[in-house]
Amino acid sequence: MTRQAPSLSFEFFPPTTDAGAQKLLETHRALQALQPEYFSVTFGAGGSTQARTAEAVTNLTAAGSEVAPHLTCVGATRDSIRELLDGYRAQGVKRLVALRGDLPSGTMSLGDFQHASDLVRFVREHSGDWFTIEVAAYPEMHPQATSPDTDLAHFAEKVAAGADSAITQYFYNADAYFSFVERARAAGVTIPIVPGIMPILNYTQLSRFSDNCGAEIPRWIRLRLAAFHDDMDSLRAFGHDVVVDLCDRLLAGGAPGIHFYTMNQAGPCAAIWQALKR
Repeated sequence: MTRQAPSLSFEFFPPTTDAGAQKLLETHRALQALQPEYFSVTFGAGGSTQARTAEAVTNLTAAGSEVAPHLTCVGATRDSIRELLDGYRAQGVKRLVALRGDLPSGTMSLGDFQHASDLVRFVREHSGDWFTIEVAAYPEMHPQATSPDTDLAHFAEKVAAGADSAITQYFYNADAYFSFVERARAAGVTIPIVPGIMPILNYTQLSRFSDNCGAEIPRWIRLRLAAFHDDMDSLRAFGHDVVVDLCDRLLAGGAPGIHFYTMNQAGPCAAIWQALKR
């Protein structure tokens, strides 16, 4: 039996300026040439950033791509989520990334939803099977989870609530991904679990992101990256090789595809995908 070609998808964040919006369209155009399955757009918490998310979804949809808006439920009401769902459906959006989200500073209430599983369940109750629902998975454990088993149980609950597929937090240890998938399958989870991949472009930025979200940068990679100091060309060349090797191992081991966290840049992700020659 021939294995299905691996899927490809990209994540953008909503730009906050008109210049950023124009750059996003240029980035999208470059990545669209790789024929990804869809583009996701992260969710801005309130105010103009949230409006920019909707604007980005509209613009990318108009440019001919399938777009999956991120939908976060922390601090949200059923009415506000219902309004977003109805608006996206009216645009023809068919895919969502359903997340709990981070509690904004100064916000005391979680809103009407305590967990992402509650959000997934509500989307299914309100919209039936209209949306393909992606959820998050954490091969190295969610930073707020009390144990790997508890984290896996929460993941399985999101799947049982109606998720169709999962995208992982980024990681650089393929064994963590394979172990998580094996444990998920043993727990009865059958949906695709797509690795989320972050290109290595800036050590300081990556280290900060990783410390905040609990993603481990293996010690040997940290040491090599730190040794490059201000030699950004060498750092990025090393990072490219590391991530290409990681993706190659993941796909060879049965991962169903790759979801790139682009940081709204086309070149690094395109170069990695093209280097895989799949």
